[in-house]
Amino acid sequence: MQLTVYLAGQIHDNWREEIKDKAKSKKLPLTFVGPQPNHDKSDNIGEQILGEQPGNLYKDDAASDINNFRTQVLMQKSDVVIALFGEKYKQWNTAMDASAAITMNKPTIIVRPTSLIHPLKELSNKANVTVETVDQALDVLSYIFE
Repeated sequence: MQLTVYLAGQIHDNWREEIKDKAKSKKLPLTFVGPQPNHDKSDNIGEQILGEQPGNLYKDDAASDINNFRTQVLMQKSDVVIALFGEKYKQWNTAMDASAAITMNKPTIIVRPTSLIHPLKELSNKANVTVETVDQALDVLSYIFE
């Protein structure tokens, strides 16, 4: 059995590559998908496809339409969602993706540091599992295959 895992979370560092490497070293049969990791491409995809927009509001709106379309398609095809909340960046997209996954009834694992227990308490309560590290999230997935 192979599982597809949607990795929701910020795109400003290489946490996705780290989790992919760790899953590979554990020989877990997982395929990973997620948001566009190239921040510039994500921000500019609306204009790239639809042409120059008349202002930043329209540029962001066009990019959001296409990024949300991508997220919806990939998340619907996923078996599991891991939503990583970190302390360094704003986590609006992560919260949106985690909420969407829960609404779609996707099995959802939230990864969040202890400093975010209080602000994420309702979301954590709705998720299937909440952990503090990506290693713990992978251990949860590994348990499926035991």
